[in-house]
Amino acid sequence: MVPSALELSTLGRRIRHQRLSHGYTLDALGAIVGVAASQLSLIENGRREPKLSLLQAIATATGTEVADLLSPEPPSRRAALELELERAQASPVFRRLGIPSLRVTKGMSDETLETVVGLHRELQRREREAIATPEEARRANTELRLRMRSRDNHLPDIEQLAERQLKAAGHVSGALTHRTVSVMASQLGFELLYVNDLPHSTRSVTDLENGRIYLPPASIPGGHGLRSMALQAMAHRLLGHTRPADYADFLQQRLEITYFAACCLMPETAAVAFLRQAKKDRDLAVEDFRDAFGVTHDAAAMRMTNLLTVHLGIRLHFLRVEEAGTIARVYENDDLPLPMDVTGAVEGQFVCRRFAARSAFAEQNRTTEHHQYTDTPAGTFWCSSQTGITSAGEYSVTIGVPFDDARWFRGRGTTKRAQSSCPDESCCRRPPEDLSHRWESKAWPSARVHMQLFSPLPRGAFPGVDDGEVYAFLERHA
Repeated sequence: MVPSALELSTLGRRIRHQRLSHGYTLDALGAIVGVAASQLSLIENGRREPKLSLLQAIATATGTEVADLLSPEPPSRRAALELELERAQASPVFRRLGIPSLRVTKGMSDETLETVVGLHRELQRREREAIATPEEARRANTELRLRMRSRDNHLPDIEQLAERQLKAAGHVSGALTHRTVSVMASQLGFELLYVNDLPHSTRSVTDLENGRIYLPPASIPGGHGLRSMALQAMAHRLLGHTRPADYADFLQQRLEITYFAACCLMPETAAVAFLRQAKKDRDLAVEDFRDAFGVTHDAAAMRMTNLLTVHLGIRLHFLRVEEAGTIARVYENDDLPLPMDVTGAVEGQFVCRRFAARSAFAEQNRTTEHHQYTDTPAGTFWCSSQTGITSAGEYSVTIGVPFDDARWFRGRGTTKRAQSSCPDESCCRRPPEDLSHRWESKAWPSARVHMQLFSPLPRGAFPGVDDGEVYAFLERHA
């Protein structure tokens, strides 16, 4: 095997260390082992690999062993710093800066070397913290969505893991209780604690040292219940997660823990049996599925994307849309035409005004699901939408299927129908021609600035989390 540049550099420094500790010059040691000083210099600088016979001669001349010379450990603190600087200056992070490398000389003090190496460490740390630019984050999110689409949004390994954990905790049927979630945590060596001073940048905090999972005292707005938050915290341990290496890794972990929590709250075996019976009765409905397992409408609708295609052969789409019309979360494997940017990202785009996800906001009765058929360039789709509200404003949750599969759902008899030609801008993005002629040069609206446009992407291994706040919290409760 050809030794790496780092291995040759380490070997060269160990040879130099032994030479200098015995008071030999390059010429003196070269004369003893039978090579020119220039050849020995190349070896010490890591530019040439010595033959084993030469290594044996050097070891004999310096009173050491060949194994000592070949040790991967730097021979001194100075050598360790030089090797670390060499690695840092060869890294892509440094090369992207386009500045010349620093050449280490004999006259350079250890203090100077320590400072330069420290700067490189900080550069690497900041690079790790700045996990992604906004564009990279959107690309990572899009790649994850497409990967899950290719799997019909189904992760069988996590489904099986959840069923095993539930069985071990004694859960048989019905809605998952808080007590059972506590038992599941206990079996993993954790205690669930509900506190009022949870760091504002977190939904939960896990103290690995003391075996505690800290949660807020009540459900936070948006439908994320305490059971789900506790299950997600446990999932990190069960799934063997380590600190995210990049933003894509962070998103993958978040998807997996959310998926695990959904599997526990709506176990695959029971959930599929419920959905199969509803399909047989031609009475599939998100609200019934939601009520059967005691979860939110949002969670039930999203869980259907995991199960309907794999187990019931139904392709579908899911949309969570904010009041302004922007897509917050999305999944589709039924070819519903969706808006997307040049990177292929859908989140943050405006959904067609004709879709049920938007028209549901105009309904007077917000307590029930609203049904609609929509004709699109990709065919006709049936949709069921339910609106809700959080502290951030209103939102809608939509489950929809191609026309032929509407026959399995309650609400298929709706007479409400709309036509959409999106992504053609004349559909709903461009004002009617007569109104444009009438008002185009006579209107000056004052735009509402969305401050998130100026917000940097959250930094850190866990984006957006204030480490100082978390550590202070743990110290208070330790």
